[in-house]
Amino acid sequence: MKRIASLLFALLLPLAATAAPVDPAAHPPGAAIASAHTLATDAGIEVIGRGGNAFDAAVAVSAALSVVEPISSGLGGGGLWLLHDARSGRDVFVDARETSPASATPERFLDKDGNLDPDRAQNGPWAAGIPGLPAMLVHVAEKYGRLPLSQSLAPAIRIARDGFPVYARMARGYAAKRKVMDRYPGTRAVFSPNGKPIAEGDLLRQPDLAATLQRLAAQGFDGFYRGTTASKLVAGVNAQGGQWRLDELAGYRVKEREPIRFRYHDWDIVTAPPVSSGGIALAQMLQILEPYDLKAMPEAERVHLVVESMRRAFRDRTFYLGDPDFVQVPQRLLTSADYAAGLRATINPAKATPSNLLSGQPTPLEDEETTHFSIIDAEGNRVAATQTVNLLFGSGLVPPGTGVLLNNEMDDFALKPGTPNAFGVMGYEANAPKPGKRMLSSMTPTFMESKDKVVVLGTPGGSRIITMVLLGILGYDAGLDAQQVAALPRYHHQWLPDVIGAEPGAISAQAADALRAMGHTLDLPPAEAEGGRGSSHVWGNLQTVEWVRDGNLLRGGSDPRYPEGKAAVLPQP
Repeated sequence: MKRIASLLFALLLPLAATAAPVDPAAHPPGAAIASAHTLATDAGIEVIGRGGNAFDAAVAVSAALSVVEPISSGLGGGGLWLLHDARSGRDVFVDARETSPASATPERFLDKDGNLDPDRAQNGPWAAGIPGLPAMLVHVAEKYGRLPLSQSLAPAIRIARDGFPVYARMARGYAAKRKVMDRYPGTRAVFSPNGKPIAEGDLLRQPDLAATLQRLAAQGFDGFYRGTTASKLVAGVNAQGGQWRLDELAGYRVKEREPIRFRYHDWDIVTAPPVSSGGIALAQMLQILEPYDLKAMPEAERVHLVVESMRRAFRDRTFYLGDPDFVQVPQRLLTSADYAAGLRATINPAKATPSNLLSGQPTPLEDEETTHFSIIDAEGNRVAATQTVNLLFGSGLVPPGTGVLLNNEMDDFALKPGTPNAFGVMGYEANAPKPGKRMLSSMTPTFMESKDKVVVLGTPGGSRIITMVLLGILGYDAGLDAQQVAALPRYHHQWLPDVIGAEPGAISAQAADALRAMGHTLDLPPAEAEGGRGSSHVWGNLQTVEWVRDGNLLRGGSDPRYPEGKAAVLPQP
């Protein structure tokens, strides 16, 4: 990792192959899929092989991840997907973020002393928002896919019914969350069958989840949000003390939104609008950095400027961003080059700006948890999809008879203004819960396009998602390929707390000393953590694919931190 970090901005690495230039309008020579689990990537390849397009494959990959990666996402969660339709040239952002139940008022999450109750916000029935991912699968299949939903869901149904081997990361996550998950009989039935908790190498079968997926495949939206599944979900939540209603499930709808677009160097960037905070933050950070020649800078100077851009973007995230259907987000101003120039003017190139010197009041005007996959097909369609149940295994609650592990996304609201959530980020009124409102997200599915390349990328990681995607973009801009970008060491700053966090190898000892001399506070992992796959010292699980027009090559990159991920290229028949 250190070698890659040292080369990131110093070198422009040659492409892996050379060939005669092709027409930039030519189609890719096949399909490429990168996801966090081999079985999910294989599900997408299977559906492409049946004649499906990238959107059918996305449904297959998403549903398979819902089965094999409950630690990160599932039918009980939500997602934000960025789609590019090659035929029309249209980019569309599909918002399937969870929504707040009407009963979930801020007061419900406070203890007797008026303080935020983290257990209620993060565990059990009150932590869960109304799921959006099943509606996403139906919407994308019906509007953009070529195959029936039943065909795209077939691999996930098969995996849930027949089982898959429990892998190390999943077993570790369950051990960490077991005390919460053992509270609920429906959860114990799935993850502690016969009273024995799942362990690495066990074959995990989920017959109830297979039946839920089958109802979704046969009945579409009504197969989850009405009828048998909906009744079991509501009964299971309410039996544990929650207050869900059938009409709230039946009333859920995905929303299509216009993506955020901006330019960085030679790249056109297309990324996530609110209810994600990621796209606005990316636009701010990259436009702040636009004039600098980062590749030519010494490491400490480069990291300093990138961190200062992060600091300012996260400050604005705190005060301005929320569900655009409920609050007025000043998106045009926050993403403008002039606004970025104003923020840039406040940066001292030789000294850190203490976060408490940036206004703490508005001025006039989301690690292992979550998952991402990236797809390009032979027609040039592409999907950047990030989906989540929020924290490790979400709320820990599986309503009996559903197999559906519910999210704990209510913690992403500002449940008590000015009080940090599980990721240490704060919010105020713009992100307060209201019936049907969507909680602010950090999910940042992104496209990059230049005259030479088309790139799809994204990652999990809570609030670090935004900065990991930023570093991925800077890596591609520096000439790295997909696998090198997926492997990049990462660092992060989010305004408050005022500290730079980093993975092993992300910041050299010499640069760390220079940054401290500038006034930065650093939280660096111990040296022995280097290469510690799956430890708390590594972040994210970046999945990316690229189409290199010069040579007409497809390449994928799957994060090497987790061996169960897979990037695959399927040549066009």
